[in-house]
Amino acid sequence: MKHPKLIVLSAPSGAGKTTVAHAILKQHQNIIFSISATTRTRRNSEVEGKDYYFLTTEEFLQKIKENAFVEYQKIYDDYYGSLKQEVENALQNGYSVLFDIDVEGALNIKKTYSDDAILIFIAPPNINEITRRLIRRKTEGEEKLRKRLDRIPMEMKQQKKFDYIVMNDDLQKAIHEVTKILINHNITNEHQ
Repeated sequence: MKHPKLIVLSAPSGAGKTTVAHAILKQHQNIIFSISATTRTRRNSEVEGKDYYFLTTEEFLQKIKENAFVEYQKIYDDYYGSLKQEVENALQNGYSVLFDIDVEGALNIKKTYSDDAILIFIAPPNINEITRRLIRRKTEGEEKLRKRLDRIPMEMKQQKKFDYIVMNDDLQKAIHEVTKILINHNITNEHQ
């Protein structure tokens, strides 16, 4: 039986990590998505309990007091965190867990789970491409968009702390490279 792992995808906003994550989940049935909790406003396309658990700030702060998170961060005035109970349940049932989280959360997971965590940084082709993707996405107002763009240099500097860096200048190639990493770690033997 394969030893379950924590697979952490991180990237600046707009680099494509969520798209890569969805493709990996669709192809590999032995991997479960870690649904993050957040205090940010739900986007029209998002579903409670599928994309995120949407909490009030008070609910989130209570869960911090209860030590209910594997990791959590405050980003752009909102909290994001991975619920410990969900992660532990998946691992105990033999499933690897895929995270789609920010770089600081990823590094915190590595501190906690060390050898059981695989950190993969999804690198954008360039800053102009990220800017174009974020504008085209139309999910943030101008102020939030500026905050996301201002955060990119810090996120890019963190990539050297990751186990792998996958360039997303071609989506299918990026998905294939992440799949190869999973195969090399014996997480899955499924091929695209």
